[in-house]
Amino acid sequence: MLAAPSASATLKTIRPLAAASLQGLAFETAGEKTRLLALDSVNGYLLEIDPLTSNTQILNKQYWQEFVGATGLALVEGELWFTSGQGVYRCPLDLSSAPQPILWYDYPLNGLAVWEKTLYLTCQKTGHILIYDRESGKLITRFYSPGIGVESIALKDNELWLTDNLEQSVYCLDRATGDVKLSILTPFENPSGLAFAPDGALYVAYVQQEPYIRDNPNADPNHELHYRSRAFIHPLNFYHDTEGKYVLSNGFLVEMTYVEELAPLDPVELPEVEWRIALPAETPRQRILSVEPIGAAFAEIREEAGQKVAVFKFDALAFESRAIFGWRVVLEMWGIKYQLQPRDCEGIPPLPAGFAERYLVDDDDLSMDSEIIQRAAKEAVARETNILRRVHSIRNYVYDRLSYGIKPHIDTPDLALRRGVGSCGEYVGVLLALTRLNGIACRTAGRYKCPPQPLTRNLPLEPDFNHVWLEFYVPGFGWLPMESNPDDIQEGGPYPNRFFMGLAWCHAEMAKEITFERFLSAGEAVDKQQVSIGELAINHVQFVILDELLPGAGTAANV
Repeated sequence: MLAAPSASATLKTIRPLAAASLQGLAFETAGEKTRLLALDSVNGYLLEIDPLTSNTQILNKQYWQEFVGATGLALVEGELWFTSGQGVYRCPLDLSSAPQPILWYDYPLNGLAVWEKTLYLTCQKTGHILIYDRESGKLITRFYSPGIGVESIALKDNELWLTDNLEQSVYCLDRATGDVKLSILTPFENPSGLAFAPDGALYVAYVQQEPYIRDNPNADPNHELHYRSRAFIHPLNFYHDTEGKYVLSNGFLVEMTYVEELAPLDPVELPEVEWRIALPAETPRQRILSVEPIGAAFAEIREEAGQKVAVFKFDALAFESRAIFGWRVVLEMWGIKYQLQPRDCEGIPPLPAGFAERYLVDDDDLSMDSEIIQRAAKEAVARETNILRRVHSIRNYVYDRLSYGIKPHIDTPDLALRRGVGSCGEYVGVLLALTRLNGIACRTAGRYKCPPQPLTRNLPLEPDFNHVWLEFYVPGFGWLPMESNPDDIQEGGPYPNRFFMGLAWCHAEMAKEITFERFLSAGEAVDKQQVSIGELAINHVQFVILDELLPGAGTAANV
């Protein structure tokens, strides 16, 4: 579990035909043949899927009505067990007779796993994992669920493994205590089921609504936006770095291009222009494999504050000037989830020298001296002292008071908090202000996200917006990421924690300690009030997903 995936683990996506949804998964081996069983709760199908070819058959031709709404699935001593509504049912694996109820619960049940004489059931309504005696039907005990969504469950040795559709995560729990041992971000949203193959590979099912353009010959205009269900199964590969306290999950080899098209809006005369564009940062989840210039050649690649910067030089820049310049990099990008716990943050040392002057100050119109922000900073943490819980409380406080909305410009945190609506940049501004006022060092991070379409290969993808999040500092450990607004998914909560100390694979981490892009004229920085980059050039950002990676191995594999 704690090692890098073996090279033999396939990275093949399984796409069962005619599946409207996928919930419970279970592998069965008979001789040399392995088949994958899955529940389609919408159609009521029990599907048999060939993992190598995605060949799909319906097994319950006669009793499909009984399987409508079925979710959890387990194979037990030649019998098929599943959950549907508030009940647990079983029937012969050859479906020679109708399913029979064996257990009933007060609320709808979701996932199901069986270990010897013990039943493990998940229930989103109560937020528990329920453990029953299989023979007597009596409740033995219950554990709190690690997430807030609908959870599927599987067993492996002495571990419980769960998916959570809202948390976009897979959890590994101790089977005896229910304690979380690992949390792993999945490469796709809405995981709906999981199962271990006989070779130990972990497969996760996903159900997504995919937008597409439909050609309707009876309409004018004939192109219409529609949505369709996409259900598929993909291996979850991960690598646990115990020393760094993080887990990497399915990564991708990505080509990123950032280019400026020089086209000044107003008359301008700038001599000896030096234009600097930072390259993507090197982090535990992101690594640069190659760099090349686009358009104009690099004057040099220099290092500033530990980060690489591409430098372009022009003898002069005028209103008539036209040029294309920038860079193309090939990146390794993984999902990451840090495994730090509040108990790891007791008795931490003070901030390093210089951090307070740099990361606890109002250096970007954060309104930290305004009454509304200072009051919010106190209300957000109350009497909490643990740094992780304090940051988490601040995040939830901001989520309670802001709703996401795009605006043409970013307002200061006091105005955003009064208005109650903010873009990702305004979420970050409020989070920075409240966090810094509570003595927790933090900084802005981000800039772009690759469109999250990891199964779309070798085609140019362009992000619709730039994006920012933040990082907070835990003395004695280091910087931890926290998303700005994506976890604010429902009014009043509860809110998922998928991106609290975690980032999806698609986040492109840019400059952290330096300005991402700036230019000088005759060796001097140019005042933004005089002329800004946005008035001089149009930026073009493009991503191409090339391949999938095995975490920890640093090599691509065919999918």
